[in-house]
Amino acid sequence: MLSNNRYNTYQSPLSERYASKEMCSVFSDQYKFSTWRRLWIALAEAQRELGLRTITHDQIEEMRQFQDTINFDVARAYEKKLRHDVMSHIHAYGEQCPKARPIIHLGATSAYVQDNTDLIQMKEGLRIVFTKLVNIVNILSTQAVRYKDLATLSFTHFQPAQPTTLGKRMCLWIQDYLLDIEEVDMRIKGLWFHGVKGTTGTQASFLSLFQNDAEKVKKLEELVTRKMGFENHYPVTGQTYSRKIDSQIAFSLAGIAQSSQKFSNDMRLLQHMKEVEEPFEEEQIGSSAMAYKRNPMRCERIAALARYVLCNCLNPAFTAASQWFERTLDDSANKRIAVPEAFLAVDGILNIVLNVAAGLSVYPSVINRHLTDELPFMITENILMEAVNAGGDRQELHERIRLHAMESVRSMKEEGNKNDLLARIEQDPFFSQIKQKLKEITEPKNLVGRAPQQVDDFMKQSINPLLKRYSHLLDKKLIPSLHV
Repeated sequence: MLSNNRYNTYQSPLSERYASKEMCSVFSDQYKFSTWRRLWIALAEAQRELGLRTITHDQIEEMRQFQDTINFDVARAYEKKLRHDVMSHIHAYGEQCPKARPIIHLGATSAYVQDNTDLIQMKEGLRIVFTKLVNIVNILSTQAVRYKDLATLSFTHFQPAQPTTLGKRMCLWIQDYLLDIEEVDMRIKGLWFHGVKGTTGTQASFLSLFQNDAEKVKKLEELVTRKMGFENHYPVTGQTYSRKIDSQIAFSLAGIAQSSQKFSNDMRLLQHMKEVEEPFEEEQIGSSAMAYKRNPMRCERIAALARYVLCNCLNPAFTAASQWFERTLDDSANKRIAVPEAFLAVDGILNIVLNVAAGLSVYPSVINRHLTDELPFMITENILMEAVNAGGDRQELHERIRLHAMESVRSMKEEGNKNDLLARIEQDPFFSQIKQKLKEITEPKNLVGRAPQQVDDFMKQSINPLLKRYSHLLDKKLIPSLHV
């Protein structure tokens, strides 16, 4: 018989390995059910303030006393019998608060605590995500400025292309995260309180409670909204808030997954070329068989989790599409998995990105060697123009360069020789008049266009104002030392 311990049951890798304690706490049972109790307290307070004298001060104080002391075992016992999670917690809360028991959940339906709590959790989760995004931009910006002048091969189709700088390439990563910051900021501001709506969203129960005084019902919703830290509530809902909101947030999180996988893909390719590497611990093992290996395992993990988030965002989308009229329960089992796991997975992704971005190893000599190997082919047009300006025949010069290039490629591919195109051109009498200019033409810093200035402009126009605005969110302690 199996012993009763955590190793004998399934544990989510998201909570066990990847997500932060902070994000796990937001989607924990403790946070969820203590928020339910906060909602019941806020409802009772607002009802009493609006003249419902059947609710006493002592009842509310009793509820406050047990707000965070959840009797989970009692609630589980009730749920086995009642088959209803909200009612089980109402009864469990009532056992702790016998005075308040008669007025807990007065006029409300299950969605009052469930939906409002979901929105509160998502809003708090988005704030954690937002903070980490800002810190990622801060770290990558420092790296971008540091390497803004370091010329490197760029790639189109993963084929060598016109040189750029490493700092400019990093700005491409930052730009994606900047779009994510704007998106998450919009979602946080646009995420409202479900409100106090009643069974089908008509507030009929509350209208009855206040003797058909519609103004008091409206005031009740406003009071509870403010008590729970929201400025606005959705003006119309069915029993539940629109599940389209879950879908929108899931796709916003998927956008972060996109940005992060792009970053991780680039990093994996750069690590293959030994130009830039993710952190590698002193005692870390890259391969169980090949002891020399330094595999980009952290970036591969980013890609893996990102793929999960991208696929998972379809769950809230299908849930939103399949709702019936004012309420159907086929959302519940799905959303209690899909929404929290989207947040935990994205949180795990951002933790790794923070770690990788802060600990990048850059190897300028390797970058320069790769650039030097390919550079001669990229500057043939520059050489051609200079030679024509010096009085040469464009057609003749073009043919000479073509022949030299073909022979150089043959030598590299068939004999394993280095790229000797420049040496061939330098020795060709057709190019004698520009021989002294070849060194200037081939200087990498003269071939990167405005890349360094683009980095400076990007920092000045977009990044520095952002980091100044959110300077209070910058925290080096957010950079995790990954335990796995």
